[in-house]
Amino acid sequence: MELLIKTPKEQDEFETEEKCAILEILNESDDPTQSIARARVEPGVSTQLHKLTGTSEVYYILSGKGEVELDHKVKQKVVAGDVVRIPPEMAQRIANIGNEDLVFLCVCVPAFTQECYVDLS
Repeated sequence: MELLIKTPKEQDEFETEEKCAILEILNESDDPTQSIARARVEPGVSTQLHKLTGTSEVYYILSGKGEVELDHKVKQKVVAGDVVRIPPEMAQRIANIGNEDLVFLCVCVPAFTQECYVDLS
């Protein structure tokens, strides 16, 4: 595999039906083993309840304040520096409970695909 250096561009950020903005950092068709995206949730917004089939996910909180809900019952506040591990098939959503954008990295193994996303709302 040749060296891949990629510089994401802010103008490539897009809004999702899930109620957050996503900037794909790494999600390459020639390497489906992993993906990284930056998610941004505006103040007062909660993402849709969903799960990822066959894909585990890790949130790394970069800035803002949130409350993550896992497995329909666990709710916990998160801030910059927190890491949230989400196994495959686990119901999840995150709410921005602060006054600034909640920004976090989403690391998926294997890589996120639209087919693995299941809306539970």
